[in-house]
Amino acid sequence: MATAEIEVPREALPTLEQANDDISRPIYAPSWRYYLLLAICGVGILAGGTAWAIQVKNGIGMAGINNPVSWGVYIVTFVFWVGIAHSGTLISAVLYLTRSGWRTTINRAAEAMTIFAVMTAGLFPLIHLGRVWYFYYLVPYPSTRLLWPNFRSPLVWDMFAIGTYFTISLVFWYLGLIPDLAVLRDKFTGVKKKVYGTLALGWQGSVKDWSHYRRLYLYLAGIATPLVLSVHSVVSWDFAMGIVPGWHSTIFAPYFVAGAIFSGVAMVITIMIPLRWAFGLEKYITKYHFDNMAKLLLFTSLIVGYAYALEFFLAWWSNDPIEKESFAWRAYGFYAGPFWIMVFCNVVVPMSLWFKRTRNSLAALFAVTIFVNIGMWYERFVIIVTSLAHEYEPGGWGIYVPSTTEILILIGSFAWFFFWFLLFSRTLPVISIAEVKEHLAHEHEHGH
Repeated sequence: MATAEIEVPREALPTLEQANDDISRPIYAPSWRYYLLLAICGVGILAGGTAWAIQVKNGIGMAGINNPVSWGVYIVTFVFWVGIAHSGTLISAVLYLTRSGWRTTINRAAEAMTIFAVMTAGLFPLIHLGRVWYFYYLVPYPSTRLLWPNFRSPLVWDMFAIGTYFTISLVFWYLGLIPDLAVLRDKFTGVKKKVYGTLALGWQGSVKDWSHYRRLYLYLAGIATPLVLSVHSVVSWDFAMGIVPGWHSTIFAPYFVAGAIFSGVAMVITIMIPLRWAFGLEKYITKYHFDNMAKLLLFTSLIVGYAYALEFFLAWWSNDPIEKESFAWRAYGFYAGPFWIMVFCNVVVPMSLWFKRTRNSLAALFAVTIFVNIGMWYERFVIIVTSLAHEYEPGGWGIYVPSTTEILILIGSFAWFFFWFLLFSRTLPVISIAEVKEHLAHEHEHGH
């Protein structure tokens, strides 16, 4: 495996024992910064949960969705979190298959991000349903009520695709944790030792253990990579299979996959910078790692920008008056603001990453990723809302404006996601102890 460069003098490198202590310290001795972030997330969850409870009590009319825009902030946010979820395992798996040593400090966060993003995305079909106690209507199963699912519907495909992906991602994430669980087993006593020991599955770190571990990890990485591409393509077909102007497009599959990787890389950086600060992991998550992630973010931004331009080119090339009118209205009509915010955040702002000064400034890089997260949410808003609001019949055109209830639930979803991530960081290592120690051992032996 390639070796990740650590930006400290060789004599200042932490020892293997120090790496054990530093990376596991947030588990047994979290700082006040951790509790500050946890409190902020708690306030956000309370706001979103209260808004949802009021909506359940008073009805779905609390949301701004209407006719013709029957999909609003809830489905926009669902697609956003699905995109985040589909990128985490892909980033980790692809970087592992390409032997990119700098993945060492981001793979654990990226894989955990997948799990918690799926948990967040799964809430929004229930919220959008309104009468949440009828959630079982969403599940594709035959029953005595003769409600057989329509297996030709892309929404049914989603159930199988996302369920399969979540299972593989969970196994991939857990497998990577096993050596670290053994480290925690040996550090703790009492109940914690028993819990971590049970989860470590009897890991002893023998040659046989490592041989089986690496072979299985490689197989799962090989399975996860094409699975992510196919699963997010299925999500894109939710739109492309429809005849709505702006949706019925053959480029949606690669377009959605590129957007998922783009938003996922941005979210990993957004997560890792505060975690680095909160847990004092500066020796392990260095500017070298952020520089590489910033380059990947820039590369995917170029792909997404190309997809935006190609959409307009195909609308013009088709010479379909309805398609041309739909895209013209998207850029210059009522929703021109969200459209140009999307372009600015996803295409213009990332161009600053061409400069090494921006990539090496954590404050600037954090600001860029915040813009990208905003831009990718607006991308989903533009795709869904502008197409539904401006279909074929002028008499059926309408305007949708998000309500306060929807905005509070949106904020609550981000708080929910980060809350679970903080709990994860309090119970499990946020970066891979085993892989960091492997690289440190190589550095101590060979240096640069």
